Amino acid sequence: MKRAAFRDQTYWGKPVPSFGPIDASLLIVGLAPAAHGANRTGRMFTGDRSGDFLYRALYEVGLASQPEAWAIDDGLELYGVRIASPVRCAPPQNKPTPKERDRCSPFLREELGLMKSLRSVVVLGAFGWQAFLPLLGPARPKFGHGVEVEIGGLRIFGCYHVSQQNTFTGKLTQEMLQDVLRRAWDASKEVDRKPNQPTV
Repeated sequence: MKRAAFRDQTYWGKPVPSFGPIDASLLIVGLAPAAHGANRTGRMFTGDRSGDFLYRALYEVGLASQPEAWAIDDGLELYGVRIASPVRCAPPQNKPTPKERDRCSPFLREELGLMKSLRSVVVLGAFGWQAFLPLLGPARPKFGHGVEVEIGGLRIFGCYHVSQQNTFTGKLTQEMLQDVLRRAWDASKEVDRKPNQPTV
C-alpha cells in the first residue's frame, strides 16, 4: 500500500538491484528494500531516512558523491563501494523471513562471484550477517557492532543496521558508522590482500 506522501508516484515494486560499481573493493550488505524507500525508488537505500543516514556517512568518508539519495536519477555515485541486499523485494511489515533470505541467496552468491576486486564487506545487522556468512563457508562468528573477522579471503565487519530504530535511539551514531566504514575501506586497500574470487 502506498504512503499518502507518495500517492502520486509510481512505485518500482520489483526486486531491487544492487547499486555501485561491480569492480568495487568494498561491499555493504543491507537487509531488504524498505517498502517506501528502495521498493518505491528502485535503488538501494534511496528515498528513506535509513538511506539518508547511510549516504551521509559514505559521503563523509569519501565514498559517495553526495550526502543524500532521494531518487534513482539524483546523480548519486559511489566510489569503490557497492551496496547489496540478501533479500531483494520488500517483505511484509518490513521484516524478511529466513525463507525469503534463503530464496534470494543465489543472487547474492552469484554477485560475489562477479566481484573480482572485492576485499572487505560491511554487514548491517544480525539478519544480514546470518544471510551473508553462509555464502563464504562454514564459519559462524557471532555478530556484533565493530566485530571484524576474516573469512574466505575477505575481511568482514559487523555494524548495527541503519534503521530508524537504531539511529533515532542513538544505538548507532554517525561517528560509529563512519568508523566502521573507514576501517573497512582501509582493509579493502591493503596491497598484500588478495582479491576474493568465490566459487559460484
